[in-house]
Amino acid sequence: MSNLIKGKKHDWETVIGLEIHAQVKSNSKLFSNSSTAFGSKPNSQVSLVDAAMPGMLPVINRYCIEQAVKTGIGLKAKINNYSVFDRKNYFYADLPQGYQISQYKHPIVGEGKVIIDFKDGSSKDIRIVRLHLEQDAGKSLHDQNPTKTYVDLNRSGVALMEIVSEPDIRSADEAGLYISKIRSILMYLDTCDGNMQEGSLRADVNISVRKPGDEYGTRCEIKNLNSIKFIKQAINYEVKRQIEVLEDGGVIEQNTLLFNTSTGKTRPMRSKEEAHDYRYFPDPDLLPLEIDLEDINKLKKTIPELPDDRKKRYVDDYNLSNYDASVLTADKSVSDYFDTVIKSDKKLKESSKIVVNWITSELFSLLNEKNIEINNSPITPENLGRLIKFIKEDIISGKIAKEVLLEMFNTKLNPQKIIEQKGLKQVTDTSEIEIIVDEVLKENQKMVDQYLSGKDKLLGFFVGQSMKKSKGKANPKILNQILKIKLSKKK
Repeated sequence: MSNLIKGKKHDWETVIGLEIHAQVKSNSKLFSNSSTAFGSKPNSQVSLVDAAMPGMLPVINRYCIEQAVKTGIGLKAKINNYSVFDRKNYFYADLPQGYQISQYKHPIVGEGKVIIDFKDGSSKDIRIVRLHLEQDAGKSLHDQNPTKTYVDLNRSGVALMEIVSEPDIRSADEAGLYISKIRSILMYLDTCDGNMQEGSLRADVNISVRKPGDEYGTRCEIKNLNSIKFIKQAINYEVKRQIEVLEDGGVIEQNTLLFNTSTGKTRPMRSKEEAHDYRYFPDPDLLPLEIDLEDINKLKKTIPELPDDRKKRYVDDYNLSNYDASVLTADKSVSDYFDTVIKSDKKLKESSKIVVNWITSELFSLLNEKNIEINNSPITPENLGRLIKFIKEDIISGKIAKEVLLEMFNTKLNPQKIIEQKGLKQVTDTSEIEIIVDEVLKENQKMVDQYLSGKDKLLGFFVGQSMKKSKGKANPKILNQILKIKLSKKK
């Protein structure tokens, strides 16, 4: 699949690298014991350390270090036994210290990789340069007063993992798949809650374009994108803008950009900084961080089954396609739901593809309509398993099962009660179905004559009429057989 973009004069290749900022899932901040709870009253979770009061010294939160190491293991990355916290110097109103404690030359996690999967069954490796720990800045609020900017320091000092990729991504779609995969891994590991709306996961996107085979072009960085939809929109707009500039004989200036979600356009924020602009130097208040092999091995034993491992199990054990397995494992709560459905009855293992379809099509449709997460689904996995079992045993038809599913969603009742209460059990009695078929053929003699004259497609009409007369309860397989036998006898 080619990712080349046709310009007016040339073909162009997009080159994308991402910096994902993932908030470490922890109760307290990286260097203080202040709470990290979201949505609290402004400046209610700020210790003297977070506010950079004179004489206050940072103390490393061991749990945040462990969460970063676990993430590195999940990203199949090298865990560095030796790492250093640096001061990254810049001046913003919401950065009380005048510097950010981060890592630069000696990060806690080194090179790793993430595999992204495409619909056609193919996959691609995206290399990771490093994962480093840093503290978040506060937040400037520009919309609270017409003449003033307010500063909320609740986020100041919150632990972030910055995951930096190589420029291996070649399209907006690949970027979306990569972020989704990173988010999935973090949520399986329980090292980040992945909530993009609350800012727990956001990304800076570095974009350049080049003619195929050329050196990398000048890159621009789009800051603070917090939804996959906006990330893809921002990339597509910026790529188009850069191609137009270059084809008109212009030059791309290295800028930091913001993306306006209302207009769908990027705009310059400031000239892009380089590492030397930040004047990095080791933080004198923090000793180098040393992690021994024994601690790393202990953490390795706590790593759960990750998306790629679970996907392989689904393909090997349930004979699912690579794509179906990828859809299920993209979200841990979805794959947990699938596992519970399958384990609710031994026979369902043979019907795994049907289970996937009912989850990703019918159930997803109902959940999306009401904006409900699957772990809050009114339909329990055990009840969905029962419903699918009733279909497999010909107790109800697939069409009636959809009605039952909706009733299950609205009432939280199990399918057996709904089927009994509404009298939805499938009619499999051949004599009863024969009576229905005879009535339909008698009422539609003209159509029968047309069928006998060679219009075989009218069989579907008779099936439809018979199903209607049975109120959808006739077993379709038996109904088809009886119809064909009775019509053949009229020839």
